Amino acid sequence: MSDQAAFVPDDFDVPLELAGEGFRLEPLGEQHNERDLAAWGGSIAHVRATPGFGGSKWPPEEGMSAEDNRRDLARHAGDFAARTGFTYSVLDGDDVIGCVYVYPAKEGGSPRPVHVSSWVRADRAALDEPLYEAVSRWLAEVWPFEPGRVVYAAR
Repeated sequence: MSDQAAFVPDDFDVPLELAGEGFRLEPLGEQHNERDLAAWGGSIAHVRATPGFGGSKWPPEEGMSAEDNRRDLARHAGDFAARTGFTYSVLDGDDVIGCVYVYPAKEGGSPRPVHVSSWVRADRAALDEPLYEAVSRWLAEVWPFEPGRVVYAAR
Protein backbone atom coordinates (compact mmCIF):
# COMPACT_ATOMS: atom_id res chain seq x y z
CA MET A 1 0.00 0.00 0.00
CA SER A 2 1.46 3.39 -0.93
CA ASP A 3 1.78 6.11 1.71
CA GLN A 4 -0.86 8.15 -0.15
CA ALA A 5 -3.40 5.32 0.07
CA ALA A 6 -2.42 4.21 3.60
CA PHE A 7 -4.96 4.70 6.35
CA VAL A 8 -2.20 5.90 8.68
CA PRO A 9 1.39 6.73 7.68
CA ASP A 10 3.94 3.92 8.01
CA ASP A 11 5.93 5.94 10.54
CA PHE A 12 2.93 6.59 12.82
CA ASP A 13 3.15 4.72 16.14
CA VAL A 14 -0.41 3.52 16.66
CA PRO A 15 -1.39 4.12 20.30
CA LEU A 16 -1.93 0.97 22.33
CA GLU A 17 -3.77 2.63 25.19
CA LEU A 18 -5.90 5.57 26.20
CA ALA A 19 -6.71 6.09 29.86
CA GLY A 20 -9.72 8.16 30.85
CA GLU A 21 -11.88 8.77 33.88
CA GLY A 22 -13.42 5.37 34.63
CA PHE A 23 -12.05 3.54 31.58
CA ARG A 24 -9.04 2.62 29.50
CA LEU A 25 -8.70 1.43 25.93
CA GLU A 26 -6.53 -1.42 24.69
CA PRO A 27 -6.49 -3.15 21.30
CA LEU A 28 -9.37 -5.60 20.94
CA GLY A 29 -8.32 -9.21 20.60
CA GLU A 30 -9.47 -12.77 21.03
CA GLN A 31 -8.49 -12.61 24.71
CA HIS A 32 -11.56 -10.38 25.20
CA ASN A 33 -13.99 -12.83 23.60
CA GLU A 34 -16.06 -13.98 26.56
CA ARG A 35 -16.18 -10.54 28.21
CA ASP A 36 -16.86 -8.75 24.89
CA LEU A 37 -19.70 -11.09 23.99
CA ALA A 38 -21.27 -10.60 27.41
CA ALA A 39 -20.85 -6.81 27.17
CA TRP A 40 -22.63 -6.24 23.87
CA GLY A 41 -24.87 -9.32 24.13
CA GLY A 42 -26.48 -7.93 27.25
CA SER A 43 -26.94 -4.48 25.71
CA ILE A 44 -28.07 -5.05 22.12
CA ALA A 45 -30.92 -2.53 22.13
CA HIS A 46 -28.75 0.04 23.93
CA VAL A 47 -25.86 -0.36 21.46
CA ARG A 48 -28.21 -0.11 18.48
CA ALA A 49 -29.63 3.12 19.94
CA THR A 50 -26.15 4.65 20.39
CA PRO A 51 -25.33 7.52 18.00
CA GLY A 52 -23.47 6.13 15.00
CA PHE A 53 -25.16 2.72 15.06
CA GLY A 54 -28.57 3.74 13.67
CA GLY A 55 -29.51 1.55 10.74
CA SER A 56 -26.61 -0.80 11.45
CA LYS A 57 -27.07 -4.56 11.46
CA TRP A 58 -24.62 -4.77 14.35
CA PRO A 59 -25.02 -5.99 16.92
CA PRO A 60 -27.25 -8.74 15.59
CA GLU A 61 -30.57 -8.86 17.43
CA GLU A 62 -30.29 -12.63 17.72
CA GLY A 63 -26.77 -12.40 19.19
CA MET A 64 -24.02 -14.73 18.02
CA SER A 65 -22.12 -17.76 19.20
CA ALA A 66 -18.89 -17.41 21.15
CA GLU A 67 -17.03 -18.88 18.17
CA ASP A 68 -18.54 -16.37 15.73
CA ASN A 69 -17.68 -13.54 18.12
CA ARG A 70 -14.11 -14.86 18.44
CA ARG A 71 -13.78 -14.83 14.64
CA ASP A 72 -15.06 -11.24 14.58
CA LEU A 73 -12.48 -10.23 17.21
CA ALA A 74 -9.74 -12.01 15.25
CA ARG A 75 -10.75 -10.05 12.13
CA HIS A 76 -10.53 -6.76 14.05
CA ALA A 77 -7.14 -7.77 15.50
CA GLY A 78 -5.96 -8.60 11.97
CA ASP A 79 -7.06 -5.16 10.76
CA PHE A 80 -5.14 -3.59 13.65
CA ALA A 81 -1.99 -5.57 12.80
CA ALA A 82 -2.34 -4.63 9.11
CA ARG A 83 -2.99 -0.97 10.10
CA THR A 84 -6.20 -0.90 8.03
CA GLY A 85 -8.52 -0.25 10.99
CA PHE A 86 -8.23 -0.01 14.75
CA THR A 87 -10.63 -1.47 17.30
CA TYR A 88 -10.19 -0.98 21.02
CA SER A 89 -11.89 -2.66 23.97
CA VAL A 90 -13.16 -0.19 26.54
CA LEU A 91 -12.21 -1.63 29.91
CA ASP A 92 -12.82 -0.92 33.56
CA GLY A 93 -10.13 -3.04 35.18
CA ASP A 94 -10.46 -6.31 33.26
CA ASP A 95 -14.18 -5.84 32.66
CA VAL A 96 -15.15 -5.12 29.02
CA ILE A 97 -17.62 -2.25 29.10
CA GLY A 98 -17.57 -1.13 25.45
CA CYS A 99 -15.69 -0.73 22.19
CA VAL A 100 -14.19 1.99 19.98
CA TYR A 101 -13.74 1.53 16.21
CA VAL A 102 -11.48 3.70 14.02
CA TYR A 103 -11.80 2.74 10.33
CA PRO A 104 -11.63 4.39 6.93
CA ALA A 105 -15.12 5.49 5.91
CA LYS A 106 -16.74 3.48 3.14
CA GLU A 107 -17.37 6.60 1.09
CA GLY A 108 -14.42 7.90 -0.89
CA GLY A 109 -12.66 11.19 -0.95
CA SER A 110 -9.06 12.17 -0.75
CA PRO A 111 -8.03 11.69 1.89
CA ARG A 112 -10.75 9.23 2.75
CA PRO A 113 -12.78 10.26 5.80
CA VAL A 114 -12.23 8.40 9.06
CA HIS A 115 -15.32 6.75 10.56
CA VAL A 116 -15.25 6.43 14.34
CA SER A 117 -17.92 4.78 16.45
CA SER A 118 -18.13 3.69 20.05
CA TRP A 119 -20.54 2.02 22.41
CA VAL A 120 -20.74 1.20 26.09
CA ARG A 121 -22.86 -1.33 27.94
CA ALA A 122 -26.33 -0.21 29.00
CA ASP A 123 -25.31 -0.26 32.67
CA ARG A 124 -22.45 2.14 31.81
CA ALA A 125 -24.52 4.53 29.67
CA ALA A 126 -23.31 7.53 31.70
CA LEU A 127 -19.81 6.85 30.33
CA ASP A 128 -20.88 7.30 26.69
CA GLU A 129 -20.38 11.07 26.55
CA PRO A 130 -17.09 11.17 28.51
CA LEU A 131 -15.75 8.38 26.28
CA TYR A 132 -16.82 10.30 23.17
CA GLU A 133 -15.12 13.47 24.42
CA ALA A 134 -11.89 11.68 25.42
CA VAL A 135 -11.67 9.76 22.12
CA SER A 136 -12.42 12.93 20.11
CA ARG A 137 -9.55 14.79 21.86
CA TRP A 138 -7.24 11.78 21.45
CA LEU A 139 -7.94 11.57 17.73
CA ALA A 140 -7.31 15.31 17.29
CA GLU A 141 -4.16 15.44 19.42
CA VAL A 142 -2.42 12.12 18.80
CA TRP A 143 -3.62 10.61 15.54
CA PRO A 144 -2.45 11.86 12.11
CA PHE A 145 -5.91 12.71 10.77
CA GLU A 146 -6.49 16.13 9.22
CA PRO A 147 -9.06 18.40 10.89
CA GLY A 148 -12.53 17.76 9.57
CA ARG A 149 -11.63 14.28 8.32
CA VAL A 150 -13.01 12.39 11.35
CA VAL A 151 -16.71 11.46 11.31
CA TYR A 152 -17.86 10.52 14.82
CA ALA A 153 -21.55 10.81 15.75
CA ALA A 154 -21.90 13.51 18.41
CA ARG A 155 -23.34 12.75 21.82
